[in-house]
Amino acid sequence: MSRLNPVDPAFIRTTTNTSQQSDAFAHKTDAIRIVALTKNAYVDIGTNPDAGPANFLVTVGEPEILSLGAPKNQRVVGITTGAATTVSLPEGTGSPFNVGDTVSLTVTGQSYYDFTHQSVTAVNTGNRVDGYTPKVTVSYNSAGIVTAFSADSAASLRNSLKIAAEATDGTGSVHCQQVQNAG
Repeated sequence: MSRLNPVDPAFIRTTTNTSQQSDAFAHKTDAIRIVALTKNAYVDIGTNPDAGPANFLVTVGEPEILSLGAPKNQRVVGITTGAATTVSLPEGTGSPFNVGDTVSLTVTGQSYYDFTHQSVTAVNTGNRVDGYTPKVTVSYNSAGIVTAFSADSAASLRNSLKIAAEATDGTGSVHCQQVQNAG
């Protein structure tokens, strides 16, 4: 039997006979443990999931550990505000993000820059003779922010996901928590 290390607080998603999405959560580990509490449930995970009979079935009394894939995270060194927000990543690091990913931004000390679960619309890793600074454009309107980004802020961009669940019949709930295998 493996030992699991919980990552971040667990959350519960109510299930009905139609697909219900969770709030977005920061993707921090490669696995999530899901337990159907009262009714069997179909589960889908992604940027905009829609659960149904074609998806993974979690049955009551049978906890499941599903793969989330590798988390994506990068330090932020600059932010350009506007109708779309451009996030600059450290020079020479590349970008783990792809167009279509959803991301959340956290800026310690400048929380007015924070956003949750916004779509990546462009990734620029343009090369220059003196190096390159990857930039990720996100569909978040930050035009109202006029305060300059502080290089002293601890800022990170991380991909985010949602879970959708649908009860096989009636109303129930699923308990969800990101986990790491501790051996």
